[in-house]
This record gives sequence, structure tokens and C-alpha cells, in this order.
Amino acid sequence: MKKEILAALLQELSWELPKNATLKQGSDGITITCDGKEATLLYQSPVDLARGLVLLKQLGTKTVYTHHERCSFQTLGVMIDCSRNAVLTVENAKHLLRLLALMGYNMVQLYTEDTYEIEGEPYFGYLRGRYTAAELRELDDYAVELGIELMPCMQTLAHLNAIFRWGAYSSTVQDCNDILLCDDEKTYALIDRMFASLAKSLRSRRIHIGMDEAHMVGLGRYLDRNGYHDRFDILAKHLARVCEIAKNHGYHPVMWSDMFFRLANHGEYYLDKGTCEIPERVFSNLPEDIGLVYWDYYHSKQESYDAMILSHQKFNREIWFAGSAWHTLGFAPNNEKTLLTTAPAIASCTQHGVPHVMTTIWGDNGSECSIYALLPSLVYTACASYHGGGEVQVPDFFAALTHMKYADFMALDHLNTLYGTINAATNLVYNDPLLGVMDVNVARAQENIQSGLAQLLPRLTAASKNERYGYVFATMRSLVLFLQLKADFGIRLRAAYQQGDKKALTDCLAECDRLVRRLDRFWSDFRAQWMRENKPHGFDVQDLRLGGLRQRIVACRKILRDYLNEKTASIPELEEELLPFTGANPRVWSTVATVNVL
Repeated sequence: MKKEILAALLQELSWELPKNATLKQGSDGITITCDGKEATLLYQSPVDLARGLVLLKQLGTKTVYTHHERCSFQTLGVMIDCSRNAVLTVENAKHLLRLLALMGYNMVQLYTEDTYEIEGEPYFGYLRGRYTAAELRELDDYAVELGIELMPCMQTLAHLNAIFRWGAYSSTVQDCNDILLCDDEKTYALIDRMFASLAKSLRSRRIHIGMDEAHMVGLGRYLDRNGYHDRFDILAKHLARVCEIAKNHGYHPVMWSDMFFRLANHGEYYLDKGTCEIPERVFSNLPEDIGLVYWDYYHSKQESYDAMILSHQKFNREIWFAGSAWHTLGFAPNNEKTLLTTAPAIASCTQHGVPHVMTTIWGDNGSECSIYALLPSLVYTACASYHGGGEVQVPDFFAALTHMKYADFMALDHLNTLYGTINAATNLVYNDPLLGVMDVNVARAQENIQSGLAQLLPRLTAASKNERYGYVFATMRSLVLFLQLKADFGIRLRAAYQQGDKKALTDCLAECDRLVRRLDRFWSDFRAQWMRENKPHGFDVQDLRLGGLRQRIVACRKILRDYLNEKTASIPELEEELLPFTGANPRVWSTVATVNVL
């Protein structure tokens, strides 16, 4: 490892290597020995050295001990979604690479559906903050110095809805929805250019080709052209062609495995009740050099993972496992969910000899949550993956790495559990003040919501003073201050109206101005957080959402004022009897919350 990179890692830790500590290569993993006077850190790989630095800082050099650990997997990676609104800046990506190296990760995938540059394809990733080839090369060079493989991660079948905004693609290579048109030469010419671009930008010759969740494959333009074909056959033929193109560019591809299971298991992926009989022709038509990535973000029992891994082993192909750091629930994380699902998954992967494991960080619904809110999930997964390191306490490792309390970051989860649903904070933010779609549900937990917000505020205030990650807590603090007014505003407003309490309605009118001011503060802090971590592209969606919410509060103020000044005789929205919300996603009831994210 170059001296400059070692210096950057030590600076990341705000720590100087003790003069009585020696670094040497020559261990199966990480071995630290200390006799109370001198310490020696033996390491195998650059990321073992990086992780060893954190351990050495944590364990110190003044006691007698021997500590040994090594990663249970050949590949321990992280996949970062750079396609759902947020594209990490190059500098922030470098910072994240340093942190991941210090945790012990040796592979990173930037999930790019269309957010990378392709020569001769100006509409590919247009206005989306795509990475240029030069930016990817810069990140690749940096990752290599840290001992991290920057593995390209793309899509070659579905999840390409963003490109179909443009006629250049929708009129030529679209089957239906977000799916490419199989068995068409224009499609394969585009896929060839995808591989060529990434091959010039990144050293790695392992590549993730996606191909997940293509539920409607063959049922659009393909059906019009060719009639109905068995979707197994369509998928197998398309995969063979994609793998042939990948091979031409020197790539070893891996892909998500769900489509094989869904097409054989009545649309279901997971095998909670046993095994799934995959047709023999799937095994025979599957390219020999394809790796299968089993993704599972949901189960808390090891048996579920065991069943799926055993079913994957029947394919006799290289197996990967992908878990998740829960980042898709709005403004706040759910690290607790990550921990509940990661522990049995890591145990199962270790038991069954799965060689490649990664954690996905998806940005569904607009990437509203800071990626650094997931640091507990990433640290926990890394520590769980290093065999023999059981004596390393995650909170202590976390503190040595980040200079902050593990409990402070875990407390961010509480915004998602304020009442009986997930992504509670986002639901409360976008719950319409007049229509009150969530109000019946919120009313049942009104006291718990307010007490939870009150308890969280002092912790957020204190943590927001941290120089490195305090901005994340400052954003959440502004959100809490807004929700203290907004969470039950609609309930109080409706009650005052239905009781004919003009004084309470006048108070609600005044409260609208306070809501706008607090929303403006949250928007400002949220924007600062976004610009610190991501390219500007994508925040337009947040502007439209929060700007629409702001205008709705302004409209509510006018409606109230007109009613109190007797310009109108009633407020019809407040007269309708509300019912409990029983839908799966409250966002669909708010126009501002469903601004298109691709």
C-alpha cells in the first residue's frame, strides 16, 4: 500500500500509528500481537491492513493480547445504487471507498442502469448525473490503491425505464415497461456498446449484468412480432447472447437469479415452504461461466436462506449472496432490520461455503436517506463476516472508525417506527393536511409519536455537532422539528372544524406559517446534505416533492383564512368521515410524494 493511501486512511481515523507498532505483510487474514510494550500487525491483503488499523486503534498497544481474524468469504462487497435519483460525487465515493476498506470490504459495485457514459449514445443517462468514463477511471484507480475491486454493475434486460423516456430507445429497443426487446439486433448492438464503455473505464473483468424482475418479458413488442413464446426460452436465449457479448469483452458475468425461480414458481422467488423444481432445460441452457446472485433482504430465520442456497447449488454455477442495508424507507434508515436479516444470512452463507457475499444499498423512492445513516449496517456486516473476530464489539469498532456513538446512528431508525408502520417519518411528512389519509392510523399512536419525537430531539441535537457526520443528524433534527407540528396537525385541524371551535382554527391558521418556516429549514438542511454526498441531479425531484408539500400548506392556510373570514361556508375536505388506511403505500395518495423517480 502506498504511503499516501496509508496516510489517507490514518487521517480518516484521525489517528497516528503508534511508534511502538509495526506493520508487516504475512498473515492469513489479520493478526495483531501486543506484549504491552510493542504491537505487530500482520496482514494478508490491503483491506486486511486497513481493517487492522481500526482494530489496532481500538485494542491499543498497552495491554497483552493476540487478536486474529480473517474474512469468511473470497469477496466481501457493497453495491451502491447510483440509479435512483442520487449519483455519488467522485469525492464522496472516494471517502466511502476509504471507509469500506477500513471495514474490510474488498469489492464495490456502483449500480448504474444508465448513469454511465456511452460513446455515441447522448441520450443514455442524459440529465441524470451519469458518470463520465474519466470519472469511473479515477474512481477505479483509487479503489485499486485501497485493494478494492470496482466491479461494474449494469442492466441488460429490465430496469432500464429511464432510457425509454427518449424516442431513440422507446421506438427501437423497448419490449414493454422497463424491458429491452429480446431477439433484436439493435438491442444487442446497444448492449455491446454498454460493455465496451465499462470495459474502457474499469479494470475488473467480473461484471454484474442484472436481468432481474423482468416480469413482463416477451409480452409487449416481442409478442406482437413473434407471438407467444415460453419466457424461460426467451430468457435463456437472451442470456446466451448477452454472455457471448460479455465474453467478447473479456468479462465473467454474474446475474440476479430471481427470474429462473419466478418463472418456475408461479411468480414467487423465495422458497419458504420447500424447494422449487427448475425445468431441466434451464440447467442445460444456462451458460457455464455465469454466476448466480441470490438476493434476499427480508428473512430472519436461517432455514429460509439454507433452502434457497441449496436450490441455487443445483445449478452447479458460482453462487453469490446479496443482502441489504435498509435504505429504502424514506428519510431515515432501518439498521435494525439489516441486523435481523444479516445475522442468519451470514451464518447460512458461511455454513454452505458461499464464496461471494455483498450488501446492497438500494435507493428506491428517491434516495432520500443519507448513505452514512447506514454505517451501523455496514460495520455490523463486515464484523460478522470476519471469522474469529467475535471478541470485537461492534460499537467499539464503530467508535474507532467514525469517532461517533453506534447508539446515536441506531437511533435514526426511530423515525421509521414512530407508529405501527415502516417509513413512518416519510408518511407523516407527506400526509395531506386536509385529506388526512393517514390520520386515523396516526391518531391511534398520537401520544407515542410525540413522545418519540421529543425523546429523539436531544440526541440529534448533540450528535449534529460532530464535524464529520453531524450534518446527517442536523437534517434529521430539522425533520423532527417539522414533524412535531406536522404529524398530528391534520387531526387537530379536523377536530377543531368539526367542533366549530373558531379559536382552535385560528391557532391552526397561525400554525401554517410555522409549518412553512420549519419545512423551509428542513429543505435547506436536506439540500446541503444531498449536495455534500451526491451530484445535483436528482434533487429536482426532492424540490418538486417538498415544494408541492409547501404549496399545499400554503393552500391550507388560504382555505382556513377564507373560512374564518366567512368567504366560504364550509371546508368539504374536513367534513368527510375518514377511514383507516389499509393500502400498502401511503405515498400513492400524495401527488408530491410520487413525483417520478427513475
